Amino acid sequence: MSGPAARLFVGRVFHGRHRPLRHAFGYRVFSVLLDIDRLDEAARRSCLFAINRFGVLSFHERDHGARDGSPLRPWVEAQVANAGIGIPRGQRIEILCFPRLWSFVFNPLSIYFIGDGEIPAAIVYEVKNTFGEQHAYALSVDGENGLIEQETAKTFHVSPFMQMGLRYRFRLRRPDDALAVAIDAGDGDGPVLTARLTGRERAFDDRNLAAAVLGHPLMTLKVVAAIHWQALRLWLKGAPFFRKPAVAEDLRP
Repeated sequence: MSGPAARLFVGRVFHGRHRPLRHAFGYRVFSVLLDIDRLDEAARRSCLFAINRFGVLSFHERDHGARDGSPLRPWVEAQVANAGIGIPRGQRIEILCFPRLWSFVFNPLSIYFIGDGEIPAAIVYEVKNTFGEQHAYALSVDGENGLIEQETAKTFHVSPFMQMGLRYRFRLRRPDDALAVAIDAGDGDGPVLTARLTGRERAFDDRNLAAAVLGHPLMTLKVVAAIHWQALRLWLKGAPFFRKPAVAEDLRP
Protein backbone atom coordinates (compact mmCIF):
# COMPACT_ATOMS: atom_id res chain seq x y z
CA MET A 1 0.00 0.00 0.00
CA SER A 2 1.47 3.31 -1.06
CA GLY A 3 0.10 6.72 -0.32
CA PRO A 4 0.94 10.32 0.41
CA ALA A 5 3.50 11.27 3.01
CA ALA A 6 0.95 13.39 4.85
CA ARG A 7 -2.83 13.60 5.05
CA LEU A 8 -5.17 16.01 6.84
CA PHE A 9 -8.44 15.09 8.55
CA VAL A 10 -10.92 17.62 9.91
CA GLY A 11 -13.57 16.34 12.28
CA ARG A 12 -14.71 15.93 15.84
CA VAL A 13 -13.92 14.27 19.16
CA PHE A 14 -16.74 12.88 21.32
CA HIS A 15 -16.62 11.49 24.87
CA GLY A 16 -19.62 9.89 26.53
CA ARG A 17 -19.69 8.45 30.06
CA HIS A 18 -22.37 5.86 30.80
CA ARG A 19 -21.80 4.82 34.43
CA PRO A 20 -22.06 5.56 37.32
CA LEU A 21 -23.45 8.83 35.93
CA ARG A 22 -24.07 10.09 32.43
CA HIS A 23 -21.88 12.82 31.00
CA ALA A 24 -20.98 13.72 27.43
CA PHE A 25 -19.15 16.39 25.46
CA GLY A 26 -17.58 16.93 22.04
CA TYR A 27 -15.51 19.45 20.15
CA ARG A 28 -14.05 20.05 16.69
CA VAL A 29 -10.44 19.06 15.94
CA PHE A 30 -8.14 18.29 13.06
CA SER A 31 -5.54 15.52 12.83
CA VAL A 32 -2.66 14.57 10.57
CA LEU A 33 -1.60 11.13 9.31
CA LEU A 34 2.14 11.04 8.60
CA ASP A 35 4.45 8.42 7.12
CA ILE A 36 7.22 8.44 9.75
CA ASP A 37 9.89 7.65 7.12
CA ARG A 38 8.84 10.54 4.85
CA LEU A 39 8.59 13.45 7.26
CA ASP A 40 10.78 15.73 5.15
CA GLU A 41 8.52 15.05 2.17
CA ALA A 42 5.52 15.95 4.32
CA ALA A 43 7.15 19.28 5.21
CA ARG A 44 7.61 20.07 1.51
CA ARG A 45 3.87 19.76 0.94
CA SER A 46 3.12 23.09 2.64
CA CYS A 47 4.98 26.16 3.82
CA LEU A 48 2.77 26.12 6.94
CA PHE A 49 4.01 22.70 8.10
CA ALA A 50 7.44 22.04 9.63
CA ILE A 51 9.29 19.02 10.99
CA ASN A 52 11.29 19.23 14.24
CA ARG A 53 11.32 23.02 14.17
CA PHE A 54 8.92 25.89 14.74
CA GLY A 55 6.05 26.30 12.33
CA VAL A 56 2.46 27.47 12.40
CA LEU A 57 1.84 23.72 12.28
CA SER A 58 4.60 21.23 13.01
CA PHE A 59 5.45 17.68 13.99
CA HIS A 60 8.26 16.98 16.45
CA GLU A 61 9.59 13.46 16.95
CA ARG A 62 10.39 14.29 20.59
CA ASP A 63 6.64 14.54 21.28
CA HIS A 64 6.29 10.80 20.62
CA GLY A 65 7.99 7.45 21.06
CA ALA A 66 11.09 7.63 23.23
CA ARG A 67 10.42 11.40 23.70
CA ASP A 68 14.09 12.23 23.09
CA GLY A 69 13.90 13.35 19.48
CA SER A 70 15.20 10.05 18.10
CA PRO A 71 13.62 8.48 15.00
CA LEU A 72 10.29 6.82 15.70
CA ARG A 73 10.72 3.62 13.68
CA PRO A 74 13.06 1.79 16.14
CA TRP A 75 10.75 2.66 19.03
CA VAL A 76 7.59 1.49 17.23
CA GLU A 77 9.23 -1.75 16.08
CA ALA A 78 10.46 -2.37 19.64
CA GLN A 79 6.90 -2.00 21.01
CA VAL A 80 5.64 -4.52 18.48
CA ALA A 81 8.48 -6.97 19.18
CA ASN A 82 8.09 -6.63 22.96
CA ALA A 83 4.42 -7.50 22.61
CA GLY A 84 5.39 -10.74 20.85
CA ILE A 85 3.93 -9.69 17.50
CA GLY A 86 5.93 -11.29 14.73
CA ILE A 87 5.89 -9.11 11.62
CA PRO A 88 8.70 -8.28 9.19
CA ARG A 89 10.66 -5.15 9.91
CA GLY A 90 10.66 -2.29 7.44
CA GLN A 91 6.92 -2.13 6.82
CA ARG A 92 5.23 1.20 6.39
CA ILE A 93 4.41 3.04 9.62
CA GLU A 94 1.98 5.95 9.78
CA ILE A 95 1.14 8.01 12.85
CA LEU A 96 -2.26 9.60 13.42
CA CYS A 97 -2.01 12.52 15.85
CA PHE A 98 -2.68 16.17 16.52
CA PRO A 99 0.09 18.40 15.13
CA ARG A 100 1.76 21.14 17.08
CA LEU A 101 -0.15 24.40 16.65
CA TRP A 102 1.87 27.55 17.34
CA SER A 103 4.50 25.11 18.74
CA PHE A 104 2.16 23.61 21.36
CA VAL A 105 0.49 20.19 21.41
CA PHE A 106 -1.05 17.61 23.69
CA ASN A 107 -1.95 14.21 22.29
CA PRO A 108 -4.06 12.10 24.66
CA LEU A 109 -3.84 9.36 22.02
CA SER A 110 -1.59 8.83 19.00
CA ILE A 111 -2.10 5.78 16.79
CA TYR A 112 0.59 4.04 14.73
CA PHE A 113 -0.55 1.87 11.81
CA ILE A 114 2.14 -0.70 10.92
CA GLY A 115 1.90 -2.53 7.60
CA ASP A 116 1.44 -1.97 3.91
CA GLY A 117 -2.12 -3.12 3.32
CA GLU A 118 -5.63 -1.83 3.95
CA ILE A 119 -5.55 -3.94 7.10
CA PRO A 120 -2.31 -3.18 8.98
CA ALA A 121 -0.34 -5.98 10.58
CA ALA A 122 -0.27 -4.25 13.97
CA ILE A 123 -1.31 -1.06 15.71
CA VAL A 124 0.41 0.79 18.55
CA TYR A 125 -1.76 3.05 20.70
CA GLU A 126 0.39 5.68 22.44
CA VAL A 127 -1.56 7.06 25.42
CA LYS A 128 -0.52 10.13 27.41
CA ASN A 129 -1.91 11.54 30.63
CA THR A 130 -1.68 15.03 32.10
CA PHE A 131 1.03 13.91 34.55
CA GLY A 132 3.58 13.82 31.72
CA GLU A 133 3.56 10.01 31.48
CA GLN A 134 2.77 7.74 28.57
CA HIS A 135 2.13 4.09 27.84
CA ALA A 136 2.01 2.08 24.62
CA TYR A 137 -0.45 -0.71 23.83
CA ALA A 138 0.86 -2.77 20.89
CA LEU A 139 -1.77 -5.09 19.40
CA SER A 140 -1.84 -7.42 16.43
CA VAL A 141 -4.63 -7.03 13.89
CA ASP A 142 -7.18 -9.58 12.76
CA GLY A 143 -9.71 -7.71 10.66
CA GLU A 144 -12.06 -8.27 7.76
CA ASN A 145 -13.51 -5.86 5.18
CA GLY A 146 -11.27 -3.09 6.50
CA LEU A 147 -12.75 -3.16 10.02
CA ILE A 148 -10.24 -3.55 12.86
CA GLU A 149 -11.48 -4.75 16.26
CA GLN A 150 -9.09 -5.16 19.19
CA GLU A 151 -9.24 -5.52 22.97
CA THR A 152 -6.73 -5.10 25.78
CA ALA A 153 -6.69 -4.59 29.54
CA LYS A 154 -6.37 -1.02 30.82
CA THR A 155 -2.99 -0.92 32.59
CA PHE A 156 -2.23 2.82 32.65
CA HIS A 157 -3.77 5.56 34.80
CA VAL A 158 -5.20 8.30 32.61
CA SER A 159 -8.04 10.05 34.44
CA PRO A 160 -8.81 10.31 38.17
CA PHE A 161 -12.43 9.64 37.22
CA MET A 162 -11.68 6.37 35.44
CA GLN A 163 -10.85 3.28 37.48
CA MET A 164 -8.30 0.62 36.67
CA GLY A 165 -9.43 -2.95 36.03
CA LEU A 166 -11.29 -2.05 32.83
CA ARG A 167 -10.81 -3.30 29.28
CA TYR A 168 -10.44 -1.20 26.17
CA ARG A 169 -12.23 -2.19 23.00
CA PHE A 170 -10.99 -0.50 19.82
CA ARG A 171 -12.97 -0.37 16.57
CA LEU A 172 -11.46 1.51 13.65
CA ARG A 173 -10.40 1.48 10.03
CA ARG A 174 -7.14 2.53 8.51
CA PRO A 175 -7.86 6.15 7.48
CA ASP A 176 -8.70 6.67 3.81
CA ASP A 177 -11.03 9.48 2.77
CA ALA A 178 -12.66 9.27 6.20
CA LEU A 179 -11.43 8.87 9.77
CA ALA A 180 -13.33 6.73 12.26
CA VAL A 181 -11.88 5.59 15.58
CA ALA A 182 -14.11 4.24 18.37
CA ILE A 183 -12.92 3.25 21.85
CA ASP A 184 -14.99 1.76 24.65
CA ALA A 185 -13.68 1.29 28.18
CA GLY A 186 -15.78 -1.11 30.18
CA ASP A 187 -16.14 -4.09 32.46
CA GLY A 188 -18.39 -7.12 32.77
CA ASP A 189 -21.43 -4.86 33.10
CA GLY A 190 -20.79 -3.07 29.81
CA PRO A 191 -19.19 0.19 28.67
CA VAL A 192 -18.22 2.83 31.21
CA LEU A 193 -16.85 5.32 28.68
CA THR A 194 -17.16 5.74 24.92
CA ALA A 195 -14.79 7.90 22.87
CA ARG A 196 -14.97 8.69 19.17
CA LEU A 197 -12.67 10.47 16.73
CA THR A 198 -14.20 11.09 13.32
CA GLY A 199 -13.24 13.22 10.36
CA ARG A 200 -13.11 13.74 6.63
CA GLU A 201 -9.95 14.06 4.56
CA ARG A 202 -8.88 17.38 3.14
CA ALA A 203 -5.99 17.86 0.73
CA PHE A 204 -2.75 18.45 2.64
CA ASP A 205 -1.92 21.83 1.12
CA ASP A 206 -1.50 25.46 2.13
CA ARG A 207 -5.16 26.33 1.59
CA ASN A 208 -6.61 23.54 3.71
CA LEU A 209 -3.98 23.77 6.43
CA ALA A 210 -4.62 27.51 6.69
CA ALA A 211 -8.37 26.81 6.91
CA ALA A 212 -7.74 24.26 9.67
CA VAL A 213 -5.68 26.77 11.65
CA LEU A 214 -8.22 29.57 11.18
CA GLY A 215 -11.07 27.24 12.12
CA HIS A 216 -9.26 25.88 15.20
CA PRO A 217 -6.79 28.64 16.19
CA LEU A 218 -6.48 27.47 19.81
CA MET A 219 -6.97 23.74 19.35
CA THR A 220 -4.20 22.67 21.75
CA LEU A 221 -5.55 24.97 24.46
CA LYS A 222 -9.03 23.63 23.78
CA VAL A 223 -7.89 20.00 24.16
CA VAL A 224 -6.11 20.67 27.47
CA ALA A 225 -8.84 22.98 28.80
CA ALA A 226 -11.55 20.48 27.89
CA ILE A 227 -9.80 17.74 29.89
CA HIS A 228 -9.67 19.86 33.03
CA TRP A 229 -13.07 21.52 32.58
CA GLN A 230 -14.83 18.21 32.08
CA ALA A 231 -12.97 16.77 35.09
CA LEU A 232 -14.32 19.66 37.19
CA ARG A 233 -17.82 19.02 35.91
CA LEU A 234 -17.53 15.33 36.81
CA TRP A 235 -16.30 16.23 40.29
CA LEU A 236 -19.23 18.63 40.78
CA LYS A 237 -21.61 15.89 39.66
CA GLY A 238 -20.17 13.59 42.33
CA ALA A 239 -18.33 11.14 40.09
CA PRO A 240 -16.12 8.68 42.03
CA PHE A 241 -12.49 9.80 42.31
CA PHE A 242 -9.65 7.32 41.78
CA ARG A 243 -6.22 8.41 42.96
CA LYS A 244 -3.22 8.01 40.72
CA PRO A 245 -1.30 4.85 41.71
CA ALA A 246 1.77 5.54 43.83
CA VAL A 247 3.94 3.83 41.22
CA ALA A 248 2.89 4.55 37.66
CA GLU A 249 2.56 1.51 35.45
CA ASP A 250 4.74 3.06 32.75
CA LEU A 251 6.41 6.46 33.17
CA ARG A 252 8.26 6.32 29.90
CA PRO A 253 8.21 3.84 27.03
